[in-house]
Amino acid sequence: MPVEAEVLNELHRLRTRMPQLTGAVAASVDGLVLAQDLPGVQPEGLAALTAAALGVGHRLVDLTARGEFCELLVRGTGGYVATYAAGPTAVLTLLADDRANVGRLHLEGRRSGAHIAGLMAAGPTPEPAHPAVPTVPPPPENRALGALPMRIPRQFRPQRGPEHGG
Repeated sequence: MPVEAEVLNELHRLRTRMPQLTGAVAASVDGLVLAQDLPGVQPEGLAALTAAALGVGHRLVDLTARGEFCELLVRGTGGYVATYAAGPTAVLTLLADDRANVGRLHLEGRRSGAHIAGLMAAGPTPEPAHPAVPTVPPPPENRALGALPMRIPRQFRPQRGPEHGG
């Protein structure tokens, strides 16, 4: 099963465990959607904003010497937006209504973030190579990519002098 499908299954299980969640998205730290369960919200926009908030969060934690980024919580009049680190390559953002228990939100978000980090670390299940496609060996390490051995031909220079008609 591809990693994205497993991440989507985790998002569905998370929303089942916590009914106050109104949406969830797992994205790469670059802001690309990995999986989403976001009725009524544009997932690409939320993933991009999450990546921007993640950058600010990382900078805040670094500037204040608070260790590694773990989570970010934003509260609005209509509810919460919570972002959790999901390993070094992914982030989990949860939307919850204003009745959500913040402690439970953190508990479930941290748990799912750790699970998604494990899925991302495991990577995709390798599929068997197609037998008709040959594998290409890697380039030699002592030669730069794109560099070919080069032989410079000798240039033809007409000879001048009495024996050559000149």
